[in-house]
Amino acid sequence: MTQQRRAGPPLPGPAGVPDPADGHAVRKQARGLASLQPFRHRGFALLWTAGLVSTIGSWMQTVAVGALVISDTGNATWAVLVAAGAFLPIGLLSPVGGTLADRLPRRLVLAIGNLVAAAAAVVIAALVAAGHDNPAALVGLVTLQGSASALIGPFQQAILPDLVPKSEFLAAISLNSAQFNLGRIVGPALAGAAVAAFGYPAAFTANAVSFLAIVVALAFVRLAPPVGRSAGLLAALRSGFTAARREPSCWAAIVTIAVVAFLASPFIALVPVMAHHLTHGGSRAVAQTTALLTTAQGAGAVAGALCLPPLASYLSRGRLLAWSLGLLPVTLAAYSTSRTPWQGAATLFVVGLVYIGVLSGLSTVVQLQAPEAYRGRVLSFFLVALGVAYPLGSLIQGPVIDRIGIGATTAGAALLLLLVMAVTALWKPAIIGSIINGMNVDHQRDER
Repeated sequence: MTQQRRAGPPLPGPAGVPDPADGHAVRKQARGLASLQPFRHRGFALLWTAGLVSTIGSWMQTVAVGALVISDTGNATWAVLVAAGAFLPIGLLSPVGGTLADRLPRRLVLAIGNLVAAAAAVVIAALVAAGHDNPAALVGLVTLQGSASALIGPFQQAILPDLVPKSEFLAAISLNSAQFNLGRIVGPALAGAAVAAFGYPAAFTANAVSFLAIVVALAFVRLAPPVGRSAGLLAALRSGFTAARREPSCWAAIVTIAVVAFLASPFIALVPVMAHHLTHGGSRAVAQTTALLTTAQGAGAVAGALCLPPLASYLSRGRLLAWSLGLLPVTLAAYSTSRTPWQGAATLFVVGLVYIGVLSGLSTVVQLQAPEAYRGRVLSFFLVALGVAYPLGSLIQGPVIDRIGIGATTAGAALLLLLVMAVTALWKPAIIGSIINGMNVDHQRDER
């Protein structure tokens, strides 16, 4: 609206009366730009931009270290161990980070956490450059980075009120989600190019430098001190768990994401293994194909995020989630039959599109139905279910792949997921019904 005033009043209609359509157009344009309003705030814009740089660097390392391990060992177990080291700490340490975020200076902890992650990336680059890229050492260093990220994650969420007003929370959270998916598109492509041109150490060095972007941005942002001490960690977790169990929709969504993460989500950790399968070895070819597949998944996730709102208004949010859950094993089965990198990329694009519908839908159920006083803790259990089940499923599928191959393993996991959902729908329809009702309740209120 400020830009409209600077440009002058709307052009008059007949008889010098302002055209009502102009005012409607201005309001429509304002609604269209609402998702970008958080960028008006300097602190948010700085940290979002720095976060995008860091996310791109992290995806460069994810692609490079996965391709390096599978190329050196030819063993899927090591590839999933690397993925588990990066992700499992999120499921285990996020509640601890949430408690610390209410007690410790946020700027200082965020800076230290990013510097620790940067140091680990420097060590990885040095080891690989020196030819000492022992897979066990790589897993340990990646786990150190994952632990730092898990502990500072709640700090990153806690500073949102310092960056934007409450009326812009939804837009800010949406932009942060877009940032992650943009990084997943750009980072793998850069990783493939960097490894092809300069070798693996270049990707790890770029990741180390990318962490410094956040440290620099933090120096120019004002953050409020923590408001006080929260309740003890164990007491808070117990009360949050009880609240989640009491709300059927929340508990059903948490159990469902655990099943999906255990059976379906390992496809993310196993992308380097699929790249190795499609290229039949060759270090740089594996890295480039891993980048291609990861970028395809990210592009599918972005496309899915853009399609979700119009599809939800057409189908209803509950039906959209049900369709997404039903289609996920089908798309995974199609992905398992890939024979060329481009066929893998095309099918993984569709998997990414459907998977974001499942993940966003189940998360929305918890957001809508969690009791207000326990929302943070109930959401943390959703993250724990995702963060623990995904790496555990990956660790189990890795050795199976070494015996029967990635195609058969992925197809088998997809079939098992479809069977679990079919049995649940037939024998325990109340579980599916509570999830769908949890999605639709707020939608029905909006329509009224």
